Amino acid sequence: MTEPHPRGMPSASVAAALPTHAITIPPTVSMVTLLGPRDELLDTIERAFPTVDVHVRGNELSLRGPGADVAVVERLIDELLVVIDAGQPLTRDAVERAIAMLRARTAERPADVLTLNIISNRGRTIRPKTLGQKRYVDAIDMHTIVFGIGPAGTGKTYLAMAKAVAALQSKRVNRIILTRPAVEAGERLGFLPGTLSDKIDPYLRPLYDALHDMVDPDTIPRLMASGTIEVAPLAFMRGRSLNDAFVILDEAQNTSAEQMKMFLTRLGFGSKMVVTGDITQIDLPGGTRSGLAHVRDILADVDDIYFTELTSADVVRHKLVSAIVDAYGASEAKEQAAREAEDHGRHTPRHLAGGANRP
Repeated sequence: MTEPHPRGMPSASVAAALPTHAITIPPTVSMVTLLGPRDELLDTIERAFPTVDVHVRGNELSLRGPGADVAVVERLIDELLVVIDAGQPLTRDAVERAIAMLRARTAERPADVLTLNIISNRGRTIRPKTLGQKRYVDAIDMHTIVFGIGPAGTGKTYLAMAKAVAALQSKRVNRIILTRPAVEAGERLGFLPGTLSDKIDPYLRPLYDALHDMVDPDTIPRLMASGTIEVAPLAFMRGRSLNDAFVILDEAQNTSAEQMKMFLTRLGFGSKMVVTGDITQIDLPGGTRSGLAHVRDILADVDDIYFTELTSADVVRHKLVSAIVDAYGASEAKEQAAREAEDHGRHTPRHLAGGANRP
């Protein structure tokens, strides 16, 4: 193992006055597994806790630094050992997320989040990566209708589809129905080439792509031909009663209030519904109120319906996506504040605004 890195270390005089905490790693755990190849995971920990001096000797870690920071690092190591013991690989991203959860002092343990497997397919396991995602997945288990609302990249649809496939595999439902509103995002369907199916397919393609990650591609045509898996535009749901099904409505911000009511009332016996969307990306024509933005006001207090809010902290794409989401959110908040100030100015009486009764 490498000697400790000097950056962020306490001064020699301060370090000498601080007690040293020793952690003995079980001999069954490879130090490379815990600290990463070329100590990249140790590097991640040291960058996150620059006031803690970490020494590695054999299978023992020595920590010296402020008591509060050392305590967090000790708990972090315990959590990482639980993840390793569960057979999960450690990554830089997993370590960073575990640190964030510990600093936030969440009720849930990082190891509980990072070891919750939903399904495995072709050697790939799908699991939540953030606390918000775990709470979303737990809500799907506990409620009949769940709304997953949040920005792009938070895994709203992907995790819902993983839960649907898991429910089908365990025979808790007999079929999966995936649907989206075929809203024209800046394009006219009539001007696109091909048949109606050809025109609609691009809107449903993200659902097909996710499905291929979770189900053997060779079996998908058979499952779709038998009706076990159905991918269809929202308009095709009208007039149906969906029993013993796991139903997912994606891009729900592009439903009207009437369409949302129509969809929710398709719920049949033995079924579960998940509705996902991002209310900051509405493509509806001007003047049409989003059904997703409207439904929370109506159903927030109804039993067995749950609303999950995911944020930029739950983005699991490139780190820049989280920064972009935050930047746009700040810009939109600033524009909204400016509009409200302008509206207030227009409705303020002139004599209160100083525009009349001047001496």
